[in-house]
Amino acid sequence: MLDPQLIREDPDRVRASQRARGESVDIVDQLLAADEARRSSLTEFERLRAEQKAIGKQIPRATGDEKQTLLSRAKEISAQVKAAEAAAAEAQQRFDELALIPSNVVVDGVPPGGEDDYVVLREVGDKPELPTVRDHLELGEGLRAIDTERGAKVSGARFYFLTGVGAQLELAILNLAIDTAIGAGFVPTIPPTMVRPEIMRGTGFLGAHADEVYRVEADDLYLVGTSEVPLAGYHSDEILDLSGGPLRYAGWSACYRREAGSYGKDTRGIIRVHQFHKVEMFSYCREADAADEHERLLALEEQMMAAVELPYRVIDTAAGDLGSSAARKFDIEAWLPSQARWLELTSTSNCTTFQARRLGVRERTEHGTRTVATLNGTLGTTRWIVAILENHQLADGSVHVPAALRPYLGGRELLKPVTA
Repeated sequence: MLDPQLIREDPDRVRASQRARGESVDIVDQLLAADEARRSSLTEFERLRAEQKAIGKQIPRATGDEKQTLLSRAKEISAQVKAAEAAAAEAQQRFDELALIPSNVVVDGVPPGGEDDYVVLREVGDKPELPTVRDHLELGEGLRAIDTERGAKVSGARFYFLTGVGAQLELAILNLAIDTAIGAGFVPTIPPTMVRPEIMRGTGFLGAHADEVYRVEADDLYLVGTSEVPLAGYHSDEILDLSGGPLRYAGWSACYRREAGSYGKDTRGIIRVHQFHKVEMFSYCREADAADEHERLLALEEQMMAAVELPYRVIDTAAGDLGSSAARKFDIEAWLPSQARWLELTSTSNCTTFQARRLGVRERTEHGTRTVATLNGTLGTTRWIVAILENHQLADGSVHVPAALRPYLGGRELLKPVTA
């Protein structure tokens, strides 16, 4: 949700943001009109209410005709107050509904355009030279690490089993991520993976991409696609103390995505699936500190990329591909040898005050309270297995284990195919 004061005082900035995203500019004028109606109706209600209170104080002291006149006016104004109160509530509801429509205002420097209009900020590492390239599923099946056939048998398309070293490799990635987060001052958490509608809505996931979210209708709960959602709700309707710096959490959770609209895309293997695990960083900070915190999260993600020895690139995501909550987003993509393309492994988003305003998360200052900023970023997820297997494969189907993962894999330096 945008700051009403921003819409009122700098509507051109909001219009420019909507235009850069390829979204409706007309919503700004609708919001301005709704805001004016809301404020004027509230002013009228308060004026009538003040008159009603004043008459109420005069009646006990009045006598004769004056008292009858005041009683008659009190009856009239009571009806007017009720009508004005209803009108004010209706105007507020209209404004609140419209306020949920526009996406967050992009920060300066975000590339305009859609999915293909990103800007590459840097490439790091060398792409492997492989005489024979197997894809991650062939490698995973040879290692007895990935079983998509039985996953489909049990749960349907885009489900899978990780078995043996596959399960251990995922745990290794996630444990390295948690240890990295703890070392950087994040509080580790295992959050709920089902949340109430107001939490899902507050984080911005029930807008244009609501069809990606699983809903448990019998209980009116939603399955989360990232622990960003429960961590954003963790301090909802609270006033935080940020005098000691940002509050930082790292959530380890199962995640669920319907992958609606992705028919025919990445159907082989475990690139695009309905269920996976992830370690997600989440920060609450002052709005003035959000850009620096964003760079900090990105640096930690690059630290993880270096740890698992993957060639990668960092892109500045274009406005139309940010999602409604983010004001800026950096993606990190690893090289995928089997398809000779880049594959997104992680991203980090600066949501400024957009989510916190919806969820009522504020901080106390010398001059009262103000809305905080929220940021998120992924430190490790199931999809990383894809890039690790393919980039570290050897000619015989074995896979080199990056040194940073070896302590979590019993010291193994090599994952070998199972022949029996």
